[in-house]
Amino acid sequence: MSKVLVSYFSASGITKGVAERVACAINGDIFEIEPIEKYTDEDLDWTNKQSRSSIEMNENIKPEILNKVSNLDKYDIICLAFPIWWYKEPTIIDKFLEENNILNKKIYVFVTSGSSSIDSTYKSLKSNFPNLNFVDGKRFTGRESDEEYINWIK
Repeated sequence: MSKVLVSYFSASGITKGVAERVACAINGDIFEIEPIEKYTDEDLDWTNKQSRSSIEMNENIKPEILNKVSNLDKYDIICLAFPIWWYKEPTIIDKFLEENNILNKKIYVFVTSGSSSIDSTYKSLKSNFPNLNFVDGKRFTGRESDEEYINWIK
């Protein structure tokens, strides 16, 4: 069976909860993509054009990541999880993809969002990283059964 790593970024904790459920259901390892400088509630205020998240997304600023994945070579599949920001992936996800050699890995993307679909986000990833092997993308709410997570990876 393939070895799976669930890598996730979660600014508010919602994506973290779903990522933990997915990792447990599929018997995968888990890695949190953490910025060196944590986000505050003010940083995440998408209605404020001067908030940190607004500036990062509008100016394509990629925050530095606190830790590195150890022994990435042992994984065949990467599940990449994050919230949707401005209809696409947060720039820290781009930084993660740039810093890690995952060219020969199958990448399953799942997102959390109150209402946005994954469509434009998935297109953005495939456009920005055409050499990576994105297999599937899904929007999860955290209310799925373990069986749904397992069947998605199969």
